[in-house]
Amino acid sequence: MDYLDTKGRIFDIQKYSVHDGPGIRTIVFLKGCVLRCRWCCNPESQEYRIQNMKVLGEDKVIGRDVTVREMIEEVEKDRAYYYRSGGGITLSGGEPLQQKDFALDILQKCREHRIHTAVETNLLTDINTLEAFLPWVDLWMCDFKMADDTLHRKWTGHSNVPIIKNLEFLAKQAVPMTIRTPIIPNVNDSEEAIESICRFIRQLPNQPAYELLGFHSLGFVKFENLGMKNPLSNSAFLKKGQLQKLNEILIRYNLNNNKK
Repeated sequence: MDYLDTKGRIFDIQKYSVHDGPGIRTIVFLKGCVLRCRWCCNPESQEYRIQNMKVLGEDKVIGRDVTVREMIEEVEKDRAYYYRSGGGITLSGGEPLQQKDFALDILQKCREHRIHTAVETNLLTDINTLEAFLPWVDLWMCDFKMADDTLHRKWTGHSNVPIIKNLEFLAKQAVPMTIRTPIIPNVNDSEEAIESICRFIRQLPNQPAYELLGFHSLGFVKFENLGMKNPLSNSAFLKKGQLQKLNEILIRYNLNNNKK
């Protein structure tokens, strides 16, 4: 079978994005994720199965099966924007590394077309999978939610030990990488939580970039529309100036959150 006929399952395609990698990008959101983060902004991405969700009062099917060929044809439509802005394609989710063959084949074809590739990942995978992706990813965008394993288990459902090992592995490869922490109220929004992450990142080789992501509650209504209980309070919010205060910690640790 031609690898362009490899099938995968996605739930959305977002064009003209400027927040998920350099330049203007097309983001392909893949279905399926092992983690169950209570603040997930895309809870419709967690299950690999195709689901129904209420959108503006109407039932909407979430998830569809597509081929690599279809995705490349869609991405190619905006080639001119990528070249002018230094943009490209970003695979997100869910967790794109879970659909290994599909994701790899998309990235390989994009490389052949000289389109910049980025992957947003929680890194909850094995080293062999990372090694398979290394030749085809121009930028790794890695979530690291908290350094404390007990808290990571509580809030995401899984240990962060394999994530830490994979961050160390990627750092040793000297690949372009940005580590990102979403700041969640009453979860990891303390100075102690961010300082513990900063200490970990500072000891990594080939110093990766680090940035904090502001909290938003876009996932709350999605949980309800999927018929799921919202695992966080709808009243959760960051204190005024909290994100700026936490960013000052990055400066103290000499971590450049604007570095690519």
